[in-house]
Amino acid sequence: MPSSNNLDHFLSENNENFRDTPLQLTLQRLYTTTGLSKAALAKQSGISEVYLHQLFSGCRFPSRNRLLCVCFGLGASVEDAQGLLRQARHAPLYTRDRRDAIILYGLSHSMTLFQINDKLFTEKLDTLC
Repeated sequence: MPSSNNLDHFLSENNENFRDTPLQLTLQRLYTTTGLSKAALAKQSGISEVYLHQLFSGCRFPSRNRLLCVCFGLGASVEDAQGLLRQARHAPLYTRDRRDAIILYGLSHSMTLFQINDKLFTEKLDTLC
């Protein structure tokens, strides 16, 4: 069993490797690159402006589906979406899962949330919202 001194030493040596950036800061960084208003983002995400405000302020923590809705609203890349999912400690999108594969396709081809939800519904899969 390691002593507390060894753990403290390990933590201090590896401090820069830990992911301590709050989710809302990463979302804010992505949001500022879009040039969208919060109202437009809410509409494109299928989420209320109040919920988005709470999300961006850190008062709310999104479910996997809600976070993916925001990713579509932001026009996020696959890499950005996967990074946000990891940061939120949600399962990443998996290409061998039919539903996730459709979502990945939509992200990589800049489809809208509404187009993806329509395709998911057509395939008899759970929609994002």
